[in-house]
Amino acid sequence: MCIQIKEVTTKHELDLFIKFPMKLYKTNPCYVPPFINEEKETLDREKNPVFAHAEAHYFLAYKAQNVVGRIAAIINWDEVNNQGKSKMRFGWFDTIDDLSVTEALLNKVKEIGLAHSLTYMEGPVGFSNLEKAGLLTMGFDQLATMVTLYNDAYYAKHFQQLGFETANEWVEYALDFPSVLPEKVVKFNTIIKERYGLAELKFKKTADLLPYVDQMFHLLDETYRSLDTYVPIAEDQIVYYKKKYIPFINPDFVNCVVDKEGQMIAFAITMPSYSKAMQKAKGKLYPFGWWHLWQANRKNDAAAFYLIGIHPKYQGKGVTALIFSAMFDTFQRNGIKFLETNPELVENESIQVLWKTYNPVNHKRRKTFKKGF
Repeated sequence: MCIQIKEVTTKHELDLFIKFPMKLYKTNPCYVPPFINEEKETLDREKNPVFAHAEAHYFLAYKAQNVVGRIAAIINWDEVNNQGKSKMRFGWFDTIDDLSVTEALLNKVKEIGLAHSLTYMEGPVGFSNLEKAGLLTMGFDQLATMVTLYNDAYYAKHFQQLGFETANEWVEYALDFPSVLPEKVVKFNTIIKERYGLAELKFKKTADLLPYVDQMFHLLDETYRSLDTYVPIAEDQIVYYKKKYIPFINPDFVNCVVDKEGQMIAFAITMPSYSKAMQKAKGKLYPFGWWHLWQANRKNDAAAFYLIGIHPKYQGKGVTALIFSAMFDTFQRNGIKFLETNPELVENESIQVLWKTYNPVNHKRRKTFKKGF
């Protein structure tokens, strides 16, 4: 049957583009739908400041007038021009189990890449490092989180059949949070604090947190700039992400460490798990989606780990133990017993050491795939 690839040009087509995976995984208990309006804003060239230095084309695949796949072809010009990476990005990729659909969608990405003299493509990724990335390759029976992609097992098989190779691989862990912090950890924390003159910051309300948000983004740059996958966050994007994400963050779940001059040298953001709440919301914050989120924020025994930053100067010096101790106090106050980490690059051992003492279970893996033109 003939496959037609059509670029999204109307609001109706963008709606189909956003809702396609919700239809595809409608009966899958592990899929967590995003909020539709948030997706629209992210993809909107007028609202998302990333488009000051990026471009994107969105495509739908049709069979017999039915949508059977989607993909976004992305060029981050900062990455191409300033980092010297001749890379065509692709993301927002979903398809039925039909290799010819996957091939037709990826051919569109290749076509755009060749037109701009780029040499290879990689995905699934977003515009920057703060969007969802990485195709799920293990853990298809595990509930997704609000910041990760979900897909069926055949996706990776399609890429392999089409000659793609692994670009990067991430691991995710689940662990039962300890009810008591080991005595050796408590003693070690005291030593580290005294040795480097460090202190922990606590926040009771969003207004207390806001003055430190810029420091967090700049610390992210310091933490990850040496990684091959990282693209620096522009100032206009920082303003955008502050407006977009900070209102959703429970300040009690933000843990920071500062040095004797009051400069932030480490932070971690966790949140109560919103996965089940977002499933109930079905992609809509209103009229009742907000209530499900509020309930999850108020009464929850599971948390999800989202962001961490540790200044390179302090990596490998025990600061991760301080972060974990601060998280422990937060979780004790809020009745959290289970934690799921965010995706961590396999080689990023400086972050994975955070969980090492607490018997973490590697329950998910994900990859990006690349291929030359």
